[in-house]
Amino acid sequence: GHLGIADSRGVASDFQGPYTVGEDGRMAFGNPTRALKIDISQLPGGASTWDAAIKDANEVYRGRMHNLCCDNCHSHVANALNRLDITAYGISKFDMVKLAFLVFFRAPFLSLNGFLYQFFPFIIMLVIFLASTAILQL
Repeated sequence: GHLGIADSRGVASDFQGPYTVGEDGRMAFGNPTRALKIDISQLPGGASTWDAAIKDANEVYRGRMHNLCCDNCHSHVANALNRLDITAYGISKFDMVKLAFLVFFRAPFLSLNGFLYQFFPFIIMLVIFLASTAILQL
């Protein structure tokens, strides 16, 4: 799934494609369906340090080609988080794989619609597969 990071005001930034970072709160693939909260109250410099790390990561990724497997939206978020002296959810050195697992297993859904939006296509495909398998067994 797509990943972004919000500044201290809640405005999302996301690496949307080659040399393109959205930082106006409108994410490339629509509204978020899940979110993790990171407590920045203990972060030296607080919100201004958090916002600066996101701004710096945005600048870096404005100069990068998007690569689906190796340098993508997850890498952008990891870049921002690794600029901070922060440990969240037991992780202090972030990467795209850790973030993917972290969001999948720890991030709560923001709404029932978010859950359906994320899993309904998979459920439909599963039902079609199981129905076609059952029909072929007849």
